[in-house]
Amino acid sequence: MAPAGLVTIVSKSGFQETLVRLKDEVASRGLTLFAVIDHAKGAEEAGIALRPTTVLIFGNATGGTPLMQANQTIGIDLPLRALVWQGDSGKTWVSYNDPVWLAQRHGLPAEAEQVAAKLRQGLESIVKIAAGSA
Repeated sequence: MAPAGLVTIVSKSGFQETLVRLKDEVASRGLTLFAVIDHAKGAEEAGIALRPTTVLIFGNATGGTPLMQANQTIGIDLPLRALVWQGDSGKTWVSYNDPVWLAQRHGLPAEAEQVAAKLRQGLESIVKIAAGSA
């Protein structure tokens, strides 16, 4: 059972191609890619095996700031992020937190949830393109 608020879809491509497509789609939408965290590389440096697992952190101020104006604690969950990971069967998956769920988690008012719903649509579209499902 997936944790509350977590959306996960299977990719039609391998890990590296999915990751590249995700980066490309983020860039094509004019979003800032703030960080790429390669958990597998970190594990390897510590002498621990981990299947490919990378987080991209991205966004822009026009999307996230209205949510933080409603409740600054949502800043702990922003900018947006997506996790590309390879499961034990070899399939590649993409996971992300649903922005509407994040808004509810932080008790944002209905107006802010409407902004989160727009972020949800954009994030869902980005991930579907990266996964080859769009």
